Amino acid sequence: MTHALRVTLGQHSRAGHKAINQDFHGAMLPAGPLRSAKGIVVALADGIGSSAVSQEASAAAVRGFLEDYYATSDAWSVRRSAQRVLGATNAWLHAQTMRGHARFDKDRGHVCTFSALILKGRDVHLLHVGDTRIYRLHAQALEQLTEDHRVHLSSVESYLGRALGVGPNVEIDYRCLPAAAGEVYLLATDGAYAHLDAAAVHDALVSCADDFDAAAEALVATAQARGAQDDMTVQLLRIDALPDADPLTLLAQREGLALPPPLSPRAQFEGYTVVRELHASSRSHVHLAVDDHTGQQVVLKTPSVDLGHNADYLDSFLLEEWVARRLHSPHVLRPGASDRPRQHVYVAMEFVDGHTLTQWMTDHPRPDLDTVRSLVAQVAKGLQAFHGREMLHQDLRPDNVMIDRTGTVKLIDFASTHVAGLTEGTRGARADAIAGTLQYTAPEYFVSAGGSPRSDLFSLAVLAYQMLTAQLPYGLQVTRLRSPADLKGLRYVPVRHLRPELPDWLDTVLQKALHPDPLKRHEAVSEFVHDLQSPAPRFQRLRAPPLIERHPVVFWQVTALVSTLVAVVLLGLRVMGR
Repeated sequence: MTHALRVTLGQHSRAGHKAINQDFHGAMLPAGPLRSAKGIVVALADGIGSSAVSQEASAAAVRGFLEDYYATSDAWSVRRSAQRVLGATNAWLHAQTMRGHARFDKDRGHVCTFSALILKGRDVHLLHVGDTRIYRLHAQALEQLTEDHRVHLSSVESYLGRALGVGPNVEIDYRCLPAAAGEVYLLATDGAYAHLDAAAVHDALVSCADDFDAAAEALVATAQARGAQDDMTVQLLRIDALPDADPLTLLAQREGLALPPPLSPRAQFEGYTVVRELHASSRSHVHLAVDDHTGQQVVLKTPSVDLGHNADYLDSFLLEEWVARRLHSPHVLRPGASDRPRQHVYVAMEFVDGHTLTQWMTDHPRPDLDTVRSLVAQVAKGLQAFHGREMLHQDLRPDNVMIDRTGTVKLIDFASTHVAGLTEGTRGARADAIAGTLQYTAPEYFVSAGGSPRSDLFSLAVLAYQMLTAQLPYGLQVTRLRSPADLKGLRYVPVRHLRPELPDWLDTVLQKALHPDPLKRHEAVSEFVHDLQSPAPRFQRLRAPPLIERHPVVFWQVTALVSTLVAVVLLGLRVMGR
């Protein structure tokens, strides 16, 4: 049984000696799929006392974060989503400051400190800038999990080294910690935490039982009684239950759906009319069908009957449509209509009238470089759509690249896609499983180093090499890798050994994209495409390529001839010496 994420939350804020409370706090505890996709958020901000508008800044920071974080793509990781939102918030606050008199004195502008705790899956994510704090409660101590960005000039004089709104850009601290049921976290502004300790927190929790709002109010009262004069805000969060280590991330999408019956031509199914079978395997059945409502042709994919009760398989099966609905690129297969209720588990995708790259290579055994570059550039644009959403395709191969009758390339088959936002907080958070076809998989997967966008780049470069030569750059060497030490044994076969008429710089570009070490490849697929189209001067050789590269057969013939002549000369000298 999958356990749900459950917490207990309490909050309280009180103004200090000033009439206006410049602190602001808030939390979002969404239910259902949104809690699984984005998590629970607790946030607070503290305006600086020198500014008459800092309470507006702290309110805008917290409200904006709570609203905008949940509007980010559920394919993004917590870190990317949160830092994108905070970056936009900081830019907006700084713009407000620059519009008024505070542009000459930032301490009077829209400036505040900020801390947020996001609980997603089985991880706790911390975002922080300034001197608000996040603690984890222990039996005898409060463990400070954030670092104060305050610069101390003396024992009595200090200033904030970092805060929201001070400049157009800001560095946000980020930490990710494993969560545990029963843990209690405390978020507080300096007006409160300067007068609190672990004993006070434990006393408040015991005296107020499970009323965490009352406990937070008691802690604020304690801080005030101990001499606090600044604004005081306290938030308490207890983790009551965590989801299973590997939650069924797409469970909600298939709950209540039955496995489909066998499909045959002219059959009516979920608003579609089946035309014919396109493909069948042990993992799925693929049919061409017509949407009865729009008249458009679609591809229907239904799961294997034998695997229909395998939850992991069904999650992977439904992942294809889930991914397609979050990508918008002419070079990525589009999903079918989504506005109709479903009764069965199936995937509907657009029908591409064309052929695979596998068939194209059969029809074009020695293509010219310009044609290959054009196809590679289109595949790269499809991959960029994945990488922009923190996804890795992980199964880029000729059969998963379609070319329609207009020459447009589309990536298909997303069942192996790694999605940061879905796997976060699970054992699959790191893309280290070999998910695709072995001969197109990057070396790092075989040595458990984990995948990245540069792994998809490697697969793209393999396709480019194969289109030009009909062979693989390392043969099957990559599939035999077992340890990092084995990487040194990989031997790249130059393209010009097989196609000597191609330019010599081409091997330099391809060899970089195919480097066994991902850190030595191009940084992004766009850089690889650029070098393939317009090679930088460093790729242009100033000398002619050696004979062994230009004419390997001639090289070995000459080598053999020279060796024979040397042997004859040595033999003659030996005879004369007698």
